[in-house]
Amino acid sequence: MDTEKIHDHKSTLMVAHRGVSGIEPENTISSFIAAANRSYFGIETDVHKTKDGKFIATHDDNAKRVSGVDIVIEETDFDTLRSLKLFDTDGVSHRCDLYMPTLKEYIAVCKRYEKIAVLELKNSFEEAEIKAIIDEISELDYLSGTIFISFDINNLHYVRKYSPEQTVQYLVMSQAGIDAFFENIAKYGYDIDAYYKLVTRELVEKCHSVGAKINVWTVDDVECAEKLIDLGVDYITTDICE
Repeated sequence: MDTEKIHDHKSTLMVAHRGVSGIEPENTISSFIAAANRSYFGIETDVHKTKDGKFIATHDDNAKRVSGVDIVIEETDFDTLRSLKLFDTDGVSHRCDLYMPTLKEYIAVCKRYEKIAVLELKNSFEEAEIKAIIDEISELDYLSGTIFISFDINNLHYVRKYSPEQTVQYLVMSQAGIDAFFENIAKYGYDIDAYYKLVTRELVEKCHSVGAKINVWTVDDVECAEKLIDLGVDYITTDICE
């Protein structure tokens, strides 16, 4: 199995959603490496804090969908989460090489393969936790290769407090979210990361008029991706298109 190829990307950059999650199990080293060995500009993942204050890459609040074990990520210690064997792409069988990566392991892959890390800050973090995330990425000397995204605007405010020039994207999935972006966010110099069905030429032009770039998620159909490219979006986040 391989990615679905787009003929002409024009100036649009492609981001692998949770790694190439259309090929390898999402948010695993395998999916990150699959993206790293292809033409993607960036590799996206999601970071949670564990009960004992460590940072781990996984999407859901609960581990059940990806492992079969019904435990809440942020109420569970790192060692327990790390010990889980994750499902293969069939959602049934396990593979011994599939586990939840740490934040540093994810960043290390992005740095080694010179891919932009597109890091979603899941849920609400305390200011000190955002600083700790920034410190971990700084230890690997890869803040310049990281874009932070979040539905929680305070997460992005904290990022900018500790890294004032950092590229950040405000995630939106409704018209109300888009309105909030233009009313309150553009003045901070944030970019926008919008659900693809909300995107119109007018929205793209409006974003660009205030100096904001626009990322769209999650686009898994080549024809749809090509239409968005024609609209002039800056990034497309995708499970399978390349």
